[in-house]
Amino acid sequence: MTDDWRGWQEAAETALYGDEGFYRSPEGPAGHFRTSVHASPLFAAAVARLLVRTAGELGTDAVDLVDLGAGRGELLTGVLAALPAEGGGGLAVRAYAVELADRPFGLDPRVEWCAKPPQGARGLLFANEWLDNVPTPVAETGPDGVDRYVLVRSADGAERPGEPVSGADARWLSRWWPSAGPGSRAEIGRPRDEAWARAVSTLSGGLAVAVDYMHLRETRPPFGTLTGFRAGREVRPVPDGGCDLTSHVALDACAAAGGPAAEIRTQREALRDLGVFGDRPPLSLASSDPAAYVRALAGAGEAAELTARGGLGDFGWLTQRVPFPSGALPPNPRSSIAGGA
Repeated sequence: MTDDWRGWQEAAETALYGDEGFYRSPEGPAGHFRTSVHASPLFAAAVARLLVRTAGELGTDAVDLVDLGAGRGELLTGVLAALPAEGGGGLAVRAYAVELADRPFGLDPRVEWCAKPPQGARGLLFANEWLDNVPTPVAETGPDGVDRYVLVRSADGAERPGEPVSGADARWLSRWWPSAGPGSRAEIGRPRDEAWARAVSTLSGGLAVAVDYMHLRETRPPFGTLTGFRAGREVRPVPDGGCDLTSHVALDACAAAGGPAAEIRTQREALRDLGVFGDRPPLSLASSDPAAYVRALAGAGEAAELTARGGLGDFGWLTQRVPFPSGALPPNPRSSIAGGA
């Protein structure tokens, strides 16, 4: 790592994805923080139901599943395992894990490991907590009312003001995150908008979903949300490769960049639509079938965590539909076939 002063986008890019970056570590993200994927297999089962629904809407029994920012393949593993029980046992699923780190040992051989999403995929592209790790510039409004880039020193995270924000970044701030006055900060989400638009463009038909911490224009936090995580604990953000660097996503801006047919819901709403409820089982079940009651109670607890207000349930689900052109033959990037095991 260098001691040079750099903008937060460049510094975070190196710290997270460089040769010695945080996401290159063997333990992977799961060694430092817990996502919905790790919280409960109910999440993967819900994604499996969404995949089955998407295949039905496309009128096909051969469908692509692209996991963007796949970690160590946990979500794909869970979805493939859940498909038979969720009505997808007859689907031929081409599964792609998109991740910069090396393929983990022992991953299901049906999963294709790749650095970029396949072009022309037809099915479901799912990005769980990916956009928040797309590095962005950080801006701060000075005493003179001018928005300036924030420069950071990789060695210790010290900051200082840089040049005034200009060009496309200035236009993005004006539209999506106007200054709240001197001392206020913003993460400039333009790189995330562009990354999401590129991801959506790889689909020839189907559904793209981004799940993440979010805020909307009317509720932007006045001082930004940039932070770090290490070993399950929130820490000061220092771009030295030793911690995750993350900030909440301006999901409405991403939706506008991705094209029409976009919808933003909370995870609570999205998962309930996919059959994940946190309701306790009836007490009568405890008398008639105690073992079933214990299983149902455990499942209700996991569902409650996934849908909790003030927690995972407040995550945003951005869904972007990509209609398949009528009259065209479906593209078929068959570098890997993963039957719904």
